Amino acid sequence: MVATGTGLRNDVDEILPGVIADRRFLHEHPELGFQEVETSRFVAERLAAMGVEDIRTGIAKTGVTGLVRGQREGGAAKTLLIRADMDALPIQEENDVEYRSKHDGVMHACGHDAHTAMLLGVTRLLLDRRDDFTGTVKVLFQPAEEGPGGAKPMIEAGVLEDPKVDAALGMHMAQAAPLGQIGVRTGPAMAASDRFEILIQGKGGHGARPQATVDPIMVGSQIVVALQTVVSRETDPTVPAVVTVGAFLAGQAFNVIPDTATLRGTVRSFDNDERQRLAERIEAVAKGIGGAMRAEVEVQYHFGYPPTVNDAGMTDIVRRAAAGVVGTENVIEEDLHMGAEDMSYFLEAVPGSFFFVGSKNDEKGLVWGHHHPRFDIDEAALSTGMATMVESALGYLNG
Repeated sequence: MVATGTGLRNDVDEILPGVIADRRFLHEHPELGFQEVETSRFVAERLAAMGVEDIRTGIAKTGVTGLVRGQREGGAAKTLLIRADMDALPIQEENDVEYRSKHDGVMHACGHDAHTAMLLGVTRLLLDRRDDFTGTVKVLFQPAEEGPGGAKPMIEAGVLEDPKVDAALGMHMAQAAPLGQIGVRTGPAMAASDRFEILIQGKGGHGARPQATVDPIMVGSQIVVALQTVVSRETDPTVPAVVTVGAFLAGQAFNVIPDTATLRGTVRSFDNDERQRLAERIEAVAKGIGGAMRAEVEVQYHFGYPPTVNDAGMTDIVRRAAAGVVGTENVIEEDLHMGAEDMSYFLEAVPGSFFFVGSKNDEKGLVWGHHHPRFDIDEAALSTGMATMVESALGYLNG
C-alpha cells in the first residue's frame, strides 16, 4: 500500500500493529467533546514514553501538545503544527467487533480514534527522523471537534505560540473514498457551518375561526418557502451555498392555532462575504414576511465554524508527498464538502492543508459513512495516512 521510500515504508510497517492497537483501544473507550480525560491522559503518556519534549496538557480543558525538534543543521528553522481531533459522538455503536465501544451511547463514528492513533504514529516516525529535518513539529491533540469546537479555545490558549507556528497540517479519514486514495484540494475544501432560529409570535385561537388569529404556522410556512429563494434566486449559481430548515415546531392540537412557532436551520457556504450576506438576507426575509402577515419575528443567527481553506503551496507539498506514497493516479482532487471542520480556525491563522485518507473497503463490508452507527474503517488506511503526513512534514520543513 505504501509506495514511498524503503526506509519509511519499513518503519510504517513496523509500527502499524501498535498504531492499530492504539486505535482500537481508543475506539473501545470513546469520550465526548471536552470530556476526553482518559483519552488525553493516554495521549500524554504515549508522548512521554516516546521522549517528546515540552508536553502540555489541559489546554482548553483536555487538549494536549508536544514538540519534536529537528537536529539537522542549516535551513530555516520553521515550526509546523500537525493536528488530530480526539472526541467521539453521542451514537450507540452497532458494529459487532472485538473493539466495540464500551460506553453506551458514545462511539467513534467519524474516525477521530484513527486520527489520534495516526498522529501518535507520525510522532514516533518523526522522532526517529530528527536528524533529517530542520525546525520543529508541534503535535496537537484537540478536543471537541464535533462541537462546540476545541480549535478556537486552543488557539486562544496560545498553542500557535511558543514556538510560533508557521504552518499547519491535518488529515481526516474519508469513508466515501476507497482504500489507497488520498484526496487533496486547493482553496475552499469544507464549508462554513452556521445555524439560525426564527421565533414567530402570532395570536392563537380556534382552528374554526382563523380570522381572529395571526397564524404562526402559516407565517412559518411562507418563511420556509421564501428562504429557498435566498440561494436559488439571490446567490451566484457558481458560488455553492445551502439553506436548510431542519425543524418546524408549532402547536399540539389539531383544531387549535398556536400562539408561536419556531424554525431552526443550517446555512453552509464557502465565501466569508457570501456568508455574511446570507445571514443578513435570512433575517430580512423572515422579518419581512412576518411583518406583512402581522406577526412578530425574531431571528437568532449563530456563526459556527468558518470555511476550511487550504493554502496552495502547502497543498502542493501534500500532493507531491501523497503521490510518492500511493502513486499519482491515486491522488484525487477532492470534491467540495458541505460538512464543516474546526481545523478551519488553524488554517485561518496560518497557511496549511487538510487532506483526506481513503478508508472504504467494499470487499470487507466497510462501507458505512461517517456518523453512522456501523461506521468502521479499513485499518490499512492508517499506514497510508501516516506515510503521507510524514512525507508532507519533511517536505515542508526541508523545502
